[in-house]
Amino acid sequence: MFMKQVILITGGSSGIGRATAERLSKRHEVVILARDEEGLQGIADEIGCTAMRCDVTKYDEIANAVRETIKRFGRVDVLINNAGLWIQGKLEDNDPDRIQEVIAVNTLGPIFCSHAVIPQMKKQESGLIINVISQAGLYTKAERSVYNASKWAMTGFTKSLLDDLLPYGIRVSGLYPGVIRTELFKHGGVDRDLTHTLDPEQVAKTIEYVVEAGAEVCIPEIGLRSLDA
Repeated sequence: MFMKQVILITGGSSGIGRATAERLSKRHEVVILARDEEGLQGIADEIGCTAMRCDVTKYDEIANAVRETIKRFGRVDVLINNAGLWIQGKLEDNDPDRIQEVIAVNTLGPIFCSHAVIPQMKKQESGLIINVISQAGLYTKAERSVYNASKWAMTGFTKSLLDDLLPYGIRVSGLYPGVIRTELFKHGGVDRDLTHTLDPEQVAKTIEYVVEAGAEVCIPEIGLRSLDA
């Protein structure tokens, strides 16, 4: 029997987050979270979902968004930790403030968001947390030390969290896509050829599959790569 789920998506106003919200909002109650408020409500209206401004590096804002979601819908079934920032270059050439920002968004953000939803999921005795990580959480490349560190940390966090939460009926999945055709690199100040890369819609389809696989199914790891990359 199909059950409409309440789904929180961080970084939900663009890229993978928006594509996922567009797919899932057709059958579920979706709440997109983003730290940039400009145009956020318009995006939500276009998608047909709820929007809340939330900086994932600030725990009080996350906790408030979770409280408001529970107040409005009564539960939280799925958390999709998708918000992320890009950084590259030699470590000594990276600005310390940017390093701190990337680690805060890519690593602390998902940890904070998971921390905020777990009590409600335990109360429900059900839930799903999907961490959109990256192939950079599995492999290394030169001049990617900070970005890879943020993603390898998430790989360890995801695997350990699964062991912690599965006894409570809460599933945890790590999604490891390759390069995706989004604004991630542009926002990071990098001009990169994205011709042979994954489309956000392909990633969104995969997330939709995991969300709707059923509470009896746990999919710990999902890898995605473009065949012609």
